[in-house]
Amino acid sequence: MGADHTRPAPPAPPGVRRVLVATVVPLFVITVIAAVVLWPRDGGPQSDGSAAVPRYHGTVTRVVTEACPPQPETPEDNSGAQDGPCGTVTVRVEQGPDAGQQVETPVPTGPGAPTVAVDDRIVLVELTDPADPWTSAYNIAGHQRGTPLVWLAVVFALAIVAFGRWRGLAALAGLAASFAILLTFVLPGIGAGGSPLLIAIVGSALIMFVVLYLTHGVSAQTSVAVLGTLGSLVLTGVLGTLAAAATHLTGHGSEDATTLSMFRGDVDLHGLLLAGIIIGSLGVLDDVTVTQAATVTELANANPGLSRLQLYRAATRVGRAHIASTVNTIVLAYAGASLPLLLLLTADSRPVTEILTTEFMAQEIVRSAVATLGLIAAVPLTTGLAAMVTAAGRAAAAGPGRPGGDGDVPASRTSGAARHPAERDLALEALSGGRPDDRFPGGPARPIDSPARWAGREGSTDSTW
Repeated sequence: MGADHTRPAPPAPPGVRRVLVATVVPLFVITVIAAVVLWPRDGGPQSDGSAAVPRYHGTVTRVVTEACPPQPETPEDNSGAQDGPCGTVTVRVEQGPDAGQQVETPVPTGPGAPTVAVDDRIVLVELTDPADPWTSAYNIAGHQRGTPLVWLAVVFALAIVAFGRWRGLAALAGLAASFAILLTFVLPGIGAGGSPLLIAIVGSALIMFVVLYLTHGVSAQTSVAVLGTLGSLVLTGVLGTLAAAATHLTGHGSEDATTLSMFRGDVDLHGLLLAGIIIGSLGVLDDVTVTQAATVTELANANPGLSRLQLYRAATRVGRAHIASTVNTIVLAYAGASLPLLLLLTADSRPVTEILTTEFMAQEIVRSAVATLGLIAAVPLTTGLAAMVTAAGRAAAAGPGRPGGDGDVPASRTSGAARHPAERDLALEALSGGRPDDRFPGGPARPIDSPARWAGREGSTDSTW
């Protein structure tokens, strides 16, 4: 494993670091306190272990298919034939009281039933006859997917580490931390009857602090991204609450939510909808905020003469291009997750306007629109913070009474030039490829620092590229 060759951001001056610490640390402390207060004390709802159906692993050794026997005709279906396939499957049981024995099960049938073949590794469920508790039978529940998933996870981790090296390893640690917070705090907290919106905000903030600092290091640039992400998350929560209230969303728009309400009537589905918007937005928000903070830092390093306003404008142009591609990503991500239901809605005979205003479609539109608005707000917020921090750090590095604030070249660059103007002119002449008047043949000689000669050096980067 090689070293990380990415250039680290220059350290911020002590004054700038103190301001960032005084801002970020209290927010982190508040987040931790809120997480401790909201942490589920009983670990969430406990399932009844006695109702669990025993599941055992097995391997298919034989498959015998045959014609399905005729079934009594019903008013709904007068064909009299059973949907196939029919037959028996012989399975070698690998776990449980019948481990090592061969058992027969019916061929799986029905919608979503697995298709089995010899040597397939499957999962068996043992069903007990309610009339005779001593009589049981095996059925095939599905395929064993553990081994393929493990190999996929290994390839995924190796690819990230091979490309990102130490930073890729830190990204994997951040991903593990995100899942740990979701599985130990967010989901149990909501399942225990807590406020989904409040738990989602606190959990997202906790994920943001851990992941950003773990992945990108403790620096002024990362702190700016943290502040931009946190501000955008709060704005997303406010916009989601207002939009859900304006459209009268109840959270019962999907089949999953309806099923959840049947088993867990104490879960606030309206708040769960808003929580999903916030958590879903977090993954895209930190991408945008980190990119904007890094862009401002790189622009300032590439051209120390850029003022705070010029840094903001140049980095915002990068943010616009990023947003233009990310908006489509958000919409397609939500559409892909709901593709079966969207396809079902297209077969609906109702008018399009009526379909778009249904509960399900309305909540998907609100989800996409609110996430996009929060994403758009993250660009100017993070870029403005990064430009202020960069300009303040440059002014502090220049020293009191020296240029290096908004638009001036830092003192380290101007002091030597002021003492040796002739040397500066010779250097600029060599870089330009000739004498000042050589670039304007037939016209009057222009000085090296003429705006006409160096037009665009502090202008829009669009024309340069």
